[in-house]
Amino acid sequence: MDLINRIFRRRKADRSKLLAYGFSEEGGGYAYHTVLPGSGFSMEIELAQDGLVTAVVMDPETKEPYTLHLSDHATGRFVTGVKLEYEQVLTDIAETCFEPDVFKSAQTKEIIAYVRETYGDELEFLWSKFPDNAVWRRKETRKWYGAILTVSRRKLGFPSDEIVEIIDLRIEPEQMNAMIDKKRYFPGWHMNKKHWYTIILDGSVSTEEICSRIDESYRLAK
Repeated sequence: MDLINRIFRRRKADRSKLLAYGFSEEGGGYAYHTVLPGSGFSMEIELAQDGLVTAVVMDPETKEPYTLHLSDHATGRFVTGVKLEYEQVLTDIAETCFEPDVFKSAQTKEIIAYVRETYGDELEFLWSKFPDNAVWRRKETRKWYGAILTVSRRKLGFPSDEIVEIIDLRIEPEQMNAMIDKKRYFPGWHMNKKHWYTIILDGSVSTEEICSRIDESYRLAK
């Protein structure tokens, strides 16, 4: 995977943030120009309509693209400096102008929107080794009240390797046995099974009900 794909993978551009950063709208996409101070080279970044990010470093003297920074075999102080600045610019754009775009289920997106509107919380991606897993935490206690994960249905007891998105929520321990049916409600995946349960975000449980259960989980994370 090349550097640009690695940096912008699982991210989605925010138009207002792009424009605030200095991008201009061009041909249905966006373009940004900057100068790499260590070399004096110019850098042009383009974001196409389909979300594809491209970047070109130009040598102002030759008016030609500079490409040595793209080679894993190129060494030396100058090219290393260009590589570093090139990556820093792209990383800053990704972190400033793009939002995480990991989860694809329509129901997952509805729930993320509900939590954002109700509690003002965003998912936190805490584990670089598990980029498809994220949690919500109460601001005042820092305790988790929900987690969205990706898992094979087989892990939940189904005869299928389909990857699905799930939500883990808190519950009172004395309510657990009555809740778990292993059809719609499952023991908490990767959680303490005395306090957490799992729902598959495939519509088997209505979004309205899940949101109500998020409210209860939030209360339990006090």
